[in-house]
Amino acid sequence: MTSSSNPIEHSFDLAAARCDDLTPLVYRRLFREHPETQAMFRTEGSEHVRGSMLSLTIEAIIDFAGERRGHFRLIECEVSSHDAYGTPRDLFIAFFGVIANELRDILGDDWSDEIDAAWHKLLRDIDAVVAQQKHLAAETP
Repeated sequence: MTSSSNPIEHSFDLAAARCDDLTPLVYRRLFREHPETQAMFRTEGSEHVRGSMLSLTIEAIIDFAGERRGHFRLIECEVSSHDAYGTPRDLFIAFFGVIANELRDILGDDWSDEIDAAWHKLLRDIDAVVAQQKHLAAETP
């Protein structure tokens, strides 16, 4: 396995070496920390939706934290679509923190200061993107 010099991507690489599928872990944490989110997912077929949503989110996170080739724009688009679903923006933002916290638990002692600082910056940057989208939406007639 080739390890990335990007701390965010490196944290996913390390987790992938220890865990075959983050999906059940991330959603178990999400539902535990934000029980109101469980009702937002249908009961049948939701495993596929959850897996797809997490996969797209991870691609967007890695791109957002790295070269920004385009996948990161999914974050901006999904703010609006989740608004349409009635998802509060604080819950939208919280999902990224849930992912970070789950990775930290999986990595244990390998969660370095560099990874921690990169995730804190990423979460602040995502919060800023969401706030900007709110500002842009307020300006649109």
